[in-house]
Amino acid sequence: MMRNAAFWYGWIKGSNIWDSFSHIPRTVYGGHNGDIACDHYHRLEEDLDAMAALEIKSYRFSVSWARVIPGGIGAVNEKGIAFYDRLINGLVKRGIKPCMTLYHWDLPYALHIRGGWLNPDSPEWFAEYARLIRERFGDRVHDFITFNEPQVFVGCGYYNGEHAPGYKLPK
Repeated sequence: MMRNAAFWYGWIKGSNIWDSFSHIPRTVYGGHNGDIACDHYHRLEEDLDAMAALEIKSYRFSVSWARVIPGGIGAVNEKGIAFYDRLINGLVKRGIKPCMTLYHWDLPYALHIRGGWLNPDSPEWFAEYARLIRERFGDRVHDFITFNEPQVFVGCGYYNGEHAPGYKLPK
């Protein structure tokens, strides 16, 4: 079953592979999922104030590819871009250096059904996404992490099937 928690929030984002995977029985401990999680989207100002109170010097966060380009390629979701603008501007305003991760294991579902990372077009899809991120945020973000723990999302997602998308591919 495909679910998209974004509709519950009143704003639109595309689904990603974890939105689907976490709703498959016995894939995530205790039947948990990320539908709401820590709700950083709605608690942004509160979270930023807490970071400032803790005197955090930098904050590493991940962009949800499906939040900014719901279909993975093509049309840009300006509401998603606006969220990251608020986050980045809030960090800068508080003297906290933004460090952005482009991919944290959450491939847009629309690209997954086209073969995902196994599709030979996937480098071009990622390049389009990365260009958008640079164009929209590169004036304020100077530290980028391309892929979060690639050995984990490849090994656990494509080899042993423990993470999304749940593949068990041969070596």
